Amino acid sequence: MLPGMATKPRIVIVGAGNFGTALAVSLRGAGYAIEAVIARRRGASLRKARTLARQVGAAASVGLPAKVQAKVIWFCVPDGQIALAARDLASKIEWDGKIALHSSGALASDELHALRRRGAAVASAHPMMTFVRASRPSLAGVPFAVEGDAAAVRAARRIVNDLAGYSCAIRKKDKAAYHAWGAFASPLFTALVATGEQVAILAGVKRREARRRIIPILLQTLANYASYGADGAFSGPIVRGDVDTVRRHLRVLGKVPPAREVYAALARAALRYLPAKRRGELTNALRG
Repeated sequence: MLPGMATKPRIVIVGAGNFGTALAVSLRGAGYAIEAVIARRRGASLRKARTLARQVGAAASVGLPAKVQAKVIWFCVPDGQIALAARDLASKIEWDGKIALHSSGALASDELHALRRRGAAVASAHPMMTFVRASRPSLAGVPFAVEGDAAAVRAARRIVNDLAGYSCAIRKKDKAAYHAWGAFASPLFTALVATGEQVAILAGVKRREARRRIIPILLQTLANYASYGADGAFSGPIVRGDVDTVRRHLRVLGKVPPAREVYAALARAALRYLPAKRRGELTNALRG
């Protein structure tokens, strides 16, 4: 038994996808006992659950067993399956006194209403982090947006603190906007660099080489943003008011229309939100 396990609530993980895997491993490392990893069906879902269960010293099963000692049941399933999973499991065990959490960024704790009606305290606790199959990021330093019933919020905040993350309160009505903000930081950012790769190919640079060459400027841009904010990190032809260069960019990007659309949209955003010279001329160039 890891230090502190005796005083920390046992946890059941529902779903062994990218986030569920990272969460379970982090919880185990923080001294939490993972009682079970639950799959909603047999086949690939159950195989993933069994693989994760072996890593964290837990049992794996399809659906909740009849007796669950765990205090916390954490739903790590896609957004569209949270309410359905909650309804499916509502009659399987006694929920009075349990804590039920989910980690959707866009949906509120009310997705677990079926369990609240059975006596559970429910909350959502969403980490502002990206989870993909090939990596397992640490949750240390990661902000979790938390809302829900008071008892569940307290439990979630304690767990997040033990993971070395930190909790931020969020209102239910703000969750969609909050999640859209996160989309700009990772999935849409990835779409941006993927679009940039098409422009690199236009410039005669192969995709693999383009990724190698672009990393230093990406890392420095993020470092500048972290230190100086958006205004201080902004460079290039728009901040200088270099209209001719912007026109050259637009002309050559006509050969890759989707990239031209992205460039023009981001340039218009830059003129709205960031320092720039010769705004009127740049606006006209983008319309041309």
